[in-house]
Amino acid sequence: MPEERLQKILAHAGIASRRKAEQLILEGRVKVNGAVITELGTKADLERDHIKVDGKRVQAPERLVYLAMNKPRNCVTTVSDPEGRATVMDLLRGVKARVYPVGRLDYHSEGLLLLTNDGEFAKHITSAANHVTKTYVAKVNGQLTPAQEENFRQGVSLSGKRTAPAGLKLIQRAENPWYEVRLIEGRQNQIRLMFKNFGRLVEKLRRVRIGFLELGSLRPGEVRHLKPAEVTRFRKLLKMEEQ
Repeated sequence: MPEERLQKILAHAGIASRRKAEQLILEGRVKVNGAVITELGTKADLERDHIKVDGKRVQAPERLVYLAMNKPRNCVTTVSDPEGRATVMDLLRGVKARVYPVGRLDYHSEGLLLLTNDGEFAKHITSAANHVTKTYVAKVNGQLTPAQEENFRQGVSLSGKRTAPAGLKLIQRAENPWYEVRLIEGRQNQIRLMFKNFGRLVEKLRRVRIGFLELGSLRPGEVRHLKPAEVTRFRKLLKMEEQ
């Protein structure tokens, strides 16, 4: 394996984003073959060199895997659940790599979920600073007024902190209408809490798109590998260096 910059090695191993990895190096928390490294241009070979961060050995990353799943309802987006509920990991039949969910969908929500063992990719996707739009459709127990819709778009205060501006469009007018919601952040139960702020309850919630990637024809519980072109497009969208 050729030598690579330390921050790139740490990022690909899932230790931290490259920016955070640079900070770890500057703080003297990285050692190569027992020597503290503080120069950002330093290169190493993970197969040959002994690299540690805060005293813990950095292991060679697995083959990078990127998956798209249609998460079903009544399933938690965690690796394990202390309550013994089904998790998204139970659906990964035949996937040998140790992948982890990117962000989350709550227990009663469904739709598009990414899983990967690429820590840097996951951090970029979930960071609100990167403005990756997540698109949802929500069935609500009553229509918002035009004023409420505008307030929803501008952001609402949840637990004392205002949400980022959001996209909102009525897509099916009915007694229990459907809305399309677009977010660049992902607080826990955010959409449900935003509607609840206006006295409306979300009856169904499904994520249908992350950035450019659509849920498409994936059935609930079904998983597929992202195509190389899709991974490349995501990395360009996230302004990540190509591997």
